[in-house]
Amino acid sequence: MARALEPKEPDQVGARLLEASVRNSYDPHLDIDWDAPLAVGKAYMPFERVSLYGTDLWRGLSEEQRIELSKHEIASVAGVGLWFEIILMQLLVRYAYDLDPTSPHAQYALTEVGDETRHSIMFAKAIARFGAPVYGPGRTIHELGRIYKTFAGGPSMFAAVLVAEETTDRLQRSTMDNPDMQPLIRMVNRIHVVEEARHVRYAREEVIRAVPKLNRAQLEFHRIATAVVAFAVIDSLINPKVYLSVGIDPREGRAAALANPNFHETRRWMAEKVMEFLTDVGMVGGPSKAILRRAHLLR
Repeated sequence: MARALEPKEPDQVGARLLEASVRNSYDPHLDIDWDAPLAVGKAYMPFERVSLYGTDLWRGLSEEQRIELSKHEIASVAGVGLWFEIILMQLLVRYAYDLDPTSPHAQYALTEVGDETRHSIMFAKAIARFGAPVYGPGRTIHELGRIYKTFAGGPSMFAAVLVAEETTDRLQRSTMDNPDMQPLIRMVNRIHVVEEARHVRYAREEVIRAVPKLNRAQLEFHRIATAVVAFAVIDSLINPKVYLSVGIDPREGRAAALANPNFHETRRWMAEKVMEFLTDVGMVGGPSKAILRRAHLLR
């Protein structure tokens, strides 16, 4: 049974997050040395989190190719993150449209838009510095994003935001203090983790407040909407074109990744904390569970 979570007063949460934003905010133009050389022989993400890790294709790669694939996979994650953050900015502006602009609750929503603007620029600059393509999601998901950003709302909007933010956050935390990783990606991830912690708090409070107000039909709708978007986002993180960087056919690489138990476990590991929260608050249940299991976000 879902565990009841006590909602906090919106303006109280907003005021605290505004104070935290003043104390800990970064400017990617100033706080990252984009001219620093990339470190030779250092990966861009832990090898055990690369989609092909443990497969025959992985065993056939040289150390240099493994590093190269890690670079393209983290660039793909950054590209999808950038795409979703542009969607999130539009969702937040639309959400703030009906709020009292003098309230801390509304002002934090607008502050988060500013954070996400800087994050999008930071990810774009990182991709360019790596010399990788802007992979992003596939064309179909990219176009569906136009519809989603126009109509999404309510607890499923914030729950989907949490899935996108908290899954990538866990991957980033595994690199930011790891001396074996590229210094540039460590700094990018450290900045994102610090600022995303505030965004996660805001979104979680929105979900906690909204779910108890739903009737049964509304709850099932928002559960399924969350699960579908979660599936789309997590399945888009690794664009199949990344495999071309090491001479692997994209269809072969994607098939190997989707059949890879290590990659399934990585998805569950990335989603572990947010799935626990969404279950506790009642946003996981019924048909949505089957969708989340198929996405390898739940066992």
